[in-house]
Amino acid sequence: MHFLGLIWNPNETLFKIGFLQIKYYNLLWITAFALGWFIMKRIFTSEKKSIEQLDSLFIYTVLATMLGARLGHVFFYDWPYYQNHIAEILLPIRESAGSTLFGFINGYEFTGFTGLASHGAAIGVIIGMYLYTRKFPEFKLLWILDRIVIPVSIGAFCVRLGNFFNSEINGKITDGSFIFATKFIRDSDDMHPSKALAITKEKTVNAAYNAIEHKAQFSEYLNQIPYRHPAQLYEGVCYIFLFILLYYLYWKTDKKDKLGYLFGLFLVVLWTIRFFVEFVKKSQGGFEETLGLLSTGQWLSIPFIIIGLYFMLRPSTQKS
Repeated sequence: MHFLGLIWNPNETLFKIGFLQIKYYNLLWITAFALGWFIMKRIFTSEKKSIEQLDSLFIYTVLATMLGARLGHVFFYDWPYYQNHIAEILLPIRESAGSTLFGFINGYEFTGFTGLASHGAAIGVIIGMYLYTRKFPEFKLLWILDRIVIPVSIGAFCVRLGNFFNSEINGKITDGSFIFATKFIRDSDDMHPSKALAITKEKTVNAAYNAIEHKAQFSEYLNQIPYRHPAQLYEGVCYIFLFILLYYLYWKTDKKDKLGYLFGLFLVVLWTIRFFVEFVKKSQGGFEETLGLLSTGQWLSIPFIIIGLYFMLRPSTQKS
């Protein structure tokens, strides 16, 4: 791996079991939830909360995150497609001519959930935590949110690393001499799988992409693929620093005793990071063409930043 002119062409699928595909992205999501459970276990133990309550919190968090992220993508970024493909909203399949699902359902293929939106995940988690505090009224909503943002911040890094392995949410075109310039061979906009297969005459997509990278007769097509900003890594690395900041403030200061402060700080920092990374990120679609000026991701980040500032700057409210 080089820092100048990086060629990025990983096979995102580790292995297959029948029609199931085990991908880096899936494993990094699992890693995010596992890290979250261990971090929250330490917090719950320190504050003398029960593991049974933590287990319930974990279930609420997983369901709220995945459902919110999925619906966020559907409604914020790709509703024109999904309004005509309702079954695909909550099922990990996609319409594909010539494909067969489970060996007998024609016209569909198993894809996993390839569309997830972080803004939707944030909304989902807040709603999920509200429902959790309804079931366990001994917890205040802001108390939970102040603590859950710590593992969420490191989980966000895992997700962006998964995006990097998937060669998705790539950045805008940059010069190959730029220190972090990355050539995403599998960027579907720059080299669609069908185009790679047509060019190389290979039987599989992986073989086609590998041929474009390594075989001299396809060097012309390799050279045509532009270098881009690895926007996923910019964002992900910043989230590591956010995690360190929140972790330090929770364990080493009294900020956790001001209800809503850590939650507000998380909203301000994370969505500010997202806002600025969007300037070098390739358009993800959505409603930006209607509003103009800013990207969909930037428009969606502004309300979160404002809400975060409110919780940070409001008069101090100590936990009970």
